[in-house]
Amino acid sequence: MAAAMLELRSVTSGYGKMEVLHGVNLTVKEGEIVSVLGPNGAGKTTMLNTVFGIATLHSGKILFKGERIDGLKPHTIVRLGIGYSPQLDNVFPNLTVEDNLLMGAYMRGRDPEIRDDIKEMYDLFPEIARRRNQKAKTLSGGERQMLAVARALMSRPKLLLLDEPTSGLAPKAASTLMNKVMEIRERGITILIVEQNVKKALSVSDRAYVLVSGRIVKEAPAEELAKVELDKLFFSARAEAE
Repeated sequence: MAAAMLELRSVTSGYGKMEVLHGVNLTVKEGEIVSVLGPNGAGKTTMLNTVFGIATLHSGKILFKGERIDGLKPHTIVRLGIGYSPQLDNVFPNLTVEDNLLMGAYMRGRDPEIRDDIKEMYDLFPEIARRRNQKAKTLSGGERQMLAVARALMSRPKLLLLDEPTSGLAPKAASTLMNKVMEIRERGITILIVEQNVKKALSVSDRAYVLVSGRIVKEAPAEELAKVELDKLFFSARAEAE
């Protein structure tokens, strides 16, 4: 049985004194793709920000490979093996594609394998390889998201956090990106993905959690959740919370 790579235990968190998450419990096992689904304003991004040391933890524990990481700074969390591709501001628009990738490897110093890893990213994302010398701001939405994910992978994470990777993308670009997510898992990287595109997320996930009004209201295998009318679940859970 796979060991837990990430655990949130009774996590209550938010920004400053404002609480967004309330007593959240979540586990991601090594080698899994786990999705967190929910409506706008449910607290999905806050959950990732809490893991990554950006949001304020009010109570509870966060463990990575059995060790507590709550209270650590984001750069320390990256060094431990967690990569994060946020939904917004996830690339440096005025840097080239290649310079963005180099920035993703900044923590690795003068590691001689960085160039090999850049080549690997171009193999994984040929769409951005063709634009390696162009500024990131010239990329399409799909290409920019691929660059953001590739940049997060340049730190060589064991766990990759993805926040709304298909947001704003055309259906074809969204499908391409989700296929890349499965390829990333095949490279031995565990993935926690926050996503509003329920169908796309469940198609690549092993398990999923449903988050509504800052609380986990359901956890199940992805195949099982695919049969649930989640809109009704979102609505009823939100009504109960209010």
